[in-house]
Amino acid sequence: MKDGKHRKDIRPGLEVDIVLKKDQPTGKLTRGIVKDILTNSPTHPHGIKVRLRDGQVGRVQVIHDGDTKQES
Repeated sequence: MKDGKHRKDIRPGLEVDIVLKKDQPTGKLTRGIVKDILTNSPTHPHGIKVRLRDGQVGRVQVIHDGDTKQES
């Protein structure tokens, strides 16, 4: 699994864990599928901002590759 600090690692359709703005103090993660990439810069220290298919917006913390869904 990769962290979400590099834009090149993220593309629509990937399963990711994001932290929503309201959850930043607790660090609670929300899992979903990337719809849009909202950060334009190639990297961001707190994670690339994305919109999930369900409309939620947050910064990517973990990128789940297809084969590693069983890892914790």
